[in-house]
Amino acid sequence: MWQGESAHSLGIDVDTGAGDAYINPDYGQNACAAAGVHVRAPAGVRAARRGTSREINRQIALSLIRMRQPISRADLARLMGTRRSVVTVLVNDLIAEGRIFEGATGEAPRGRKPTFLYLDSRQRCVVAVDLRPTRSSLMITDIVGEPLVGMTSFPTERDPERLVVELAARIREVLDRHPETGRCEGVGVVVPGMVDRTGTRVMFAPRLGWHDVAFQEPLSARVGLPVVIENSGKACALAQAWSVRGDSAVAGDLVFLSVSDGLGVGVVTNGQLLRGQHNAGGEFGHIPLALEGPRCACGAFGCWEALVSNLATVSRYLGRELDPGKPIPPEVAALTVEDVISRARQGDALADAALRATARYLGAGLAAVVNAVDPAHIYVSGEITSDWDRLGPVVRAALDERTLEPSRGYADIVVVPPHTLPRLRGAAALVTTPAYAAPVVARQVP
Repeated sequence: MWQGESAHSLGIDVDTGAGDAYINPDYGQNACAAAGVHVRAPAGVRAARRGTSREINRQIALSLIRMRQPISRADLARLMGTRRSVVTVLVNDLIAEGRIFEGATGEAPRGRKPTFLYLDSRQRCVVAVDLRPTRSSLMITDIVGEPLVGMTSFPTERDPERLVVELAARIREVLDRHPETGRCEGVGVVVPGMVDRTGTRVMFAPRLGWHDVAFQEPLSARVGLPVVIENSGKACALAQAWSVRGDSAVAGDLVFLSVSDGLGVGVVTNGQLLRGQHNAGGEFGHIPLALEGPRCACGAFGCWEALVSNLATVSRYLGRELDPGKPIPPEVAALTVEDVISRARQGDALADAALRATARYLGAGLAAVVNAVDPAHIYVSGEITSDWDRLGPVVRAALDERTLEPSRGYADIVVVPPHTLPRLRGAAALVTTPAYAAPVVARQVP
């Protein structure tokens, strides 16, 4: 039996970065699919309370409006599979909360003309922060992740206590300079490392030299705003999964690769981020591809990250094996992957060979991910994608060579250009996406 309001409170779950959620099965799988969520049997869920069903239905309505805007009340009721009167109550609540607003009036062959509903992103903003080992960045976005204020970049302070002080000052300063962006809903921070299940501590970020660092609570207290932190790869995957609009849908599972100073990997499967027992699931960057390969920042040798990161590509070009745990020599730090790409295009054979080797390792590592997860879509971002017209076929060949049937050749590879700022959009998504999913609402008892 189910403890709570009724079995009508139970149904499907989604992951927003904040936990699982269940929605009312009476509204059917059509509404679930329209909202971009995937059905599976509930397990290990907690007690529901009075009013839970209404809260969940508001979450569904808000998700559908976000994805389908502009949308009429009639279409919203049809997609949810419920009565117009129910939708009217939900919509009125969301308007009163400032979540949505009524916009233009549409045409109708007869009867009353429909009034369209829109997600209200006016006078509300999010601060997105991308922490990297050398230079970090922040940006103010609206609640759907669109930039409101241009990105600012600054050297990364490696000491976490001093970084909290500096980062809080920068956040307050940019918000004070731009009052036109409205009320700040919170701060999203992506980090190049593993975050604990509570979302409060950075457990392991080798390129920052951090081990079990309290970060979320000190920053929140200092800046006076809610703060959400997450691994950069997971945040990018979350933002990609939630970027779907209109009649599109996330067709199957997806993998997101962020190739930069390290390698961030995020996996969405069955509509949920892959997390694992310690929120370390999906750390494919540390699978061993070459046991005698270069040393990785994690301390092991031959990790996928150690073979495809920007530092790996530059090291390969220079013919020098660099220890990621030690300071990078100035002459190496001054050379970027973009420089290597430029030289390859100008006929530098060593630059071309270094890039192609990175592309082969990218494909080989992706094969391990595909064999394990069988995703429908693979998204790749990072500086190396600016040469994808040449390197993409190399990645694809290495991937297909090592992928098992029937997955071979199935997953499409989509480049996410660096100028779209996927890591910062992922940081913004950490704050905004929990509004579109309900908390766990029931638990199974004997």
